Amino acid sequence: MAYLLVCSLFLAVGVFAADPELVSDYAADPTATNASFFTFTAFRGDVTAAPGTFMVRKASLVEFPGLVGLGVSMAQLFFQPSSVNPPHIHPRASELLYVLEGSLAVGLVDTTNKLFVQKLGTGDAFVFPKGLVHFQFNEGQYAAKAISAFGSSNAGTVSIPATIFGSGIDDQVLSKAFKVGIDTIQTLKAAFAVKA
Repeated sequence: MAYLLVCSLFLAVGVFAADPELVSDYAADPTATNASFFTFTAFRGDVTAAPGTFMVRKASLVEFPGLVGLGVSMAQLFFQPSSVNPPHIHPRASELLYVLEGSLAVGLVDTTNKLFVQKLGTGDAFVFPKGLVHFQFNEGQYAAKAISAFGSSNAGTVSIPATIFGSGIDDQVLSKAFKVGIDTIQTLKAAFAVKA
């Protein structure tokens, strides 16, 4: 009996672990909705990231309320040469990356700590499974552009470096975890300190 109860709880939690399923065509009052509700225009125009930097423009639930309950979102990614989208995870979605222009080195680490790395060119796509650490790097000499599609209207992004060194975790904890001196931890934390 206890086994059935535990299994039922796990199933109930699993049901609510994704975007809620809609019981109508979309999450808005049809009488008060027009085509603008389904339109996102913030990707218009070209963007050039600063030299050596990575930049992203998102169309997720925050920026595009029309996505409520639809289980999709997207982002435009801009990479200058030698720029990186640092190791990160999306806790609520898988990501499908498509290279629009240039080339990128991409990688992911699975739960057995196996690293998968691939060089992508214009027109190539790569999938990052939900919750796995991954990154993109423009190791080329020209700018690169990509677009990512997510299987959630609110995929979430957890940047590994910023989370580890910018969240206030105690220096001793990090020193022991990374097997380096506290001075090294403080140097890394200074790089991720929030600038006021």
